[in-house]
Amino acid sequence: MVSIKDIAKKAGVSISTVSYALNGSNKVTDETRSKILVIAKELNYVPNAAARTLKKRESRILGVFLTDFSGDVYGDLLTGMKAICNAQGYDLIVCSGKQSHRMLPERMIDGAIILDHTFSSEELMQYADRGHKIVVLDRELKHPNINQVLLDNKAGATLAMEYLIEHGHKKIYVVTGPEGSFDSLQRLKAVRQVAERQADVEWIEIMGDFEKSGGERAADYIIQTYEGPAAVFCLNDEMAIGLCDRLADSELEIGKQIDVIGFDHIELTNYVQPRLASIDYSKRKWGALAAEQLIKIIAGEPVDHERIYVTLVEGESVTGPNSVEVRLPMPNANERAVSY
Repeated sequence: MVSIKDIAKKAGVSISTVSYALNGSNKVTDETRSKILVIAKELNYVPNAAARTLKKRESRILGVFLTDFSGDVYGDLLTGMKAICNAQGYDLIVCSGKQSHRMLPERMIDGAIILDHTFSSEELMQYADRGHKIVVLDRELKHPNINQVLLDNKAGATLAMEYLIEHGHKKIYVVTGPEGSFDSLQRLKAVRQVAERQADVEWIEIMGDFEKSGGERAADYIIQTYEGPAAVFCLNDEMAIGLCDRLADSELEIGKQIDVIGFDHIELTNYVQPRLASIDYSKRKWGALAAEQLIKIIAGEPVDHERIYVTLVEGESVTGPNSVEVRLPMPNANERAVSY
């Protein structure tokens, strides 16, 4: 392995100067730091924290990298992972942010579970090429050191759309996740496929963010442009709850003028009135299976890619189009009455 002593020798500086430069200290000039960083890159230098503390190159620690920690999905997911790690003699640490990425190449952890869009696919492939073991939950990658444990997003979105269409809806709003989200893109792809098979169904895409606020903004748009009964498919429950909360302050009623279905079936949906229809799957099983697969590939055992299956949970938030008179604010008048 290349050490800072090798870098110091090539750069013609002291070991302490190299250490300062690599750690971003202001004790070295920008010119010296740049020179040292270039040499470190040429020598393929990678700091190895584990090698400084362990004789064996294993930590018995797995890392899970998440974009966010909020929401019921992440809590249940981590519970499933932790149960498997504890049973197999591993500890689990949860990481977020670009700076935490170094834990993998520095071998602070034995392997990584990725549900984090701050990792580029190219970066993960580079780590896999170096022998690091990885399980991805948010993308499709082919590499011997990478295993996929993916949610069946397309099946879930198809179930949701067909459920709304079977209830007679011809106009469906679809509130998406953030741009670049794998789950959102997969669900949206299924939406398009269903819509293409139903020529008489109009679907309108509203940009969301998988946050409650995204659902609230979508509700504002629907209220402002309302012309008659419609359905809304929010690509996660957080947005569906935000949408329902905002609609509750308007003349539009869930299950009457507007039907709503979400995705994830988080616990909070059981307390929304009317009860929210959603797409369900076992978050704990998803997390447990991801941890199992990672431990197997670390041990050199053969594994297949896995998929987490989904089911439809019906709710009173979907009843079909209803003919009800509603009074909504007009842009250039106090109010209007609309009857369908």
